[in-house]
Amino acid sequence: MTKKLALAALLTLGFSTASGAAPLLITGAGATFPYPLYSKWFSEYNKLYPDIRFNYQSIGSGGGIQQFTAGTVEFGATDAPMSDAELAKVPDAVHIPTVLGAVVVTYNAPFTGLKLTPAVLADIFLGKITKWSDPAIAKINPDIKFPDVAITVVRRSDGSGTTYVFTDYLTKISAEWKEKVGTGKSVSWPVGLGGKGNEGVTGLIKQTPGSIGYVELAYANQNKLPVTALQNRDGNFVLPTLESTSAAAAGVVLPPDFRVSVTDPSGKNAYPIASFTYLLVHKDAKDKAKGDAMVKFLWWAVHAGQAMAVPLDYAPLPKPVVADVEKTIQGLLVQGKPVALAPVN
Repeated sequence: MTKKLALAALLTLGFSTASGAAPLLITGAGATFPYPLYSKWFSEYNKLYPDIRFNYQSIGSGGGIQQFTAGTVEFGATDAPMSDAELAKVPDAVHIPTVLGAVVVTYNAPFTGLKLTPAVLADIFLGKITKWSDPAIAKINPDIKFPDVAITVVRRSDGSGTTYVFTDYLTKISAEWKEKVGTGKSVSWPVGLGGKGNEGVTGLIKQTPGSIGYVELAYANQNKLPVTALQNRDGNFVLPTLESTSAAAAGVVLPPDFRVSVTDPSGKNAYPIASFTYLLVHKDAKDKAKGDAMVKFLWWAVHAGQAMAVPLDYAPLPKPVVADVEKTIQGLLVQGKPVALAPVN
């Protein structure tokens, strides 16, 4: 982009290119699930608009909701939609879906091509299946020679949207899991080693032979960890890909506030553990400069930013969802007034 075109783009969005003043700093915190993508977005956006910088702390969805609720950050990030009880504390909170991601089951063992059924997956995380050589695993994978070694479950230790998505799935497919553990950003795990963030779980799996755990797809791919094909509701074993992640949301009807679960969907090609991830903002921002900049960033993220999702293993928002999100962003206010947004070609 030439300097002239860059200047025109800045003026179109209403940003000044005047330098000398300190950059406008917008703070956020929350989910580790979309952190690789958000880091890219914030970096690229700062290149376009040097007067605006984002400081995002990847601390987990639970921490993000807490900080957003406390008002210590301008925006939060979460993979788990806020509960009714959480929304009661911040009644003007708005969920903005940004992309779709897959929670994958990955492992550190001397084989690849693992397939698991819902029942066997639940039994592993319930601590009922404790060895890789268990007949229940071997029956699903007749072509793999499994070592007679212990399975070490690795899971999150912090309040996590990734955990919420994973346990939401297990609750849907296992009555025993639903009764004994349930769904949540933090749960009482029957077994396992705890790691902080997707980063911590990935690190523990890499250094623990015989381990199995759950992380966002980007973390598994970037660390060259194998992923498991999971049997979906239609009975097909499906690997987590951008296509199968998008397929998971194909039949979902979004409510007006976007708070929805897309785990265990129907569809022959649908991956069973997928989720939207959200940015949390206030319906009416009180700070003129920061509110203006945040709304314009959200508009950019659901348009130009979507092209950056695929290389980082996230599925872009389906077009019908983008249309709904556009209306929500257009309804955001700053000091009681709407924000002028650039037209979309």
